[in-house]
Amino acid sequence: MLRYSLAIVEEGSISGAAEYLSISQPSLSRQIKDLEEHLGHKLFDRGSRTITLTPAGELLRDRAREIVFMADRAEAELTSIDRPINGNVYIGAGETEAVRFLARAAECMLQQYPQVKFHIFSGNGQAVTDQLESGLLDFGLLFEPSDNTKYSYISLPTADRWGLLMRKDSTLASHDGIRQEDLEQIPLLLSRQVRFDREFSGWSSFSEHELHVVGTYNLLFNASLFVSEGCGYALCPDRIINLTEDSNLVFKPLVPELRTRVNLVWKSNRHFSSAASRYLEILRSQIGAENACKSAEARKTL
Repeated sequence: MLRYSLAIVEEGSISGAAEYLSISQPSLSRQIKDLEEHLGHKLFDRGSRTITLTPAGELLRDRAREIVFMADRAEAELTSIDRPINGNVYIGAGETEAVRFLARAAECMLQQYPQVKFHIFSGNGQAVTDQLESGLLDFGLLFEPSDNTKYSYISLPTADRWGLLMRKDSTLASHDGIRQEDLEQIPLLLSRQVRFDREFSGWSSFSEHELHVVGTYNLLFNASLFVSEGCGYALCPDRIINLTEDSNLVFKPLVPELRTRVNLVWKSNRHFSSAASRYLEILRSQIGAENACKSAEARKTL
């Protein structure tokens, strides 16, 4: 019945859902009516041409999506348990250069196990942890500082450098770096991926409320279009937007430098699929090699 309810939501009508499910419309209508009577709540408001969800229907839709996803995932993992490594790996992350490190490990895995599929969920820290808690993700990337007490985690050997994304004709574009006093009067776009009072507390002496914030963003690409059209300056990590020579934008780092490290986390009691488990092994191996290389380079400079 949960799949039937989702089909109605996705198709926008009972007739469309019935056709998609290959059952008769009267049969589907009857089963939905039985479900509403069993739950004691009306799920759909039926118009002459459209069908919309009631508040109870919206709640059922959200839970049904999670339940159906988890059921399908469990079935896929159980049917492939005795087969060569295949299946799906689910990763949640905000916008960070650290995703490139995960991508390198994914490329290595796909070379060995071409049947594996990777699914990337983009969101801020709260959205990623919510998905982790509900079991919809295997791994999540979280910016430091973060509460890792209920997670297992590994620190990635990379860190994001923060700065300002601005137009090349901006008065600040001639600066080598952006200092605290430069932020006080300019119109700013802030990322919803991190909390300003936590991320920048050691760098600045003022709070977010003392800044001239004209907006917030979740995806830096969209914010860059606002910046390009003169709507302000985006406070953001470096190397997320590819700044080509013909771009009218430029990135200037904060001074003194501010870098944020990123951890890959997962639920400590999570039972991984063979694909997720193997991916973690590959990732650990690459991190070990990266750290060893950095240590060797550091010794050479001594």
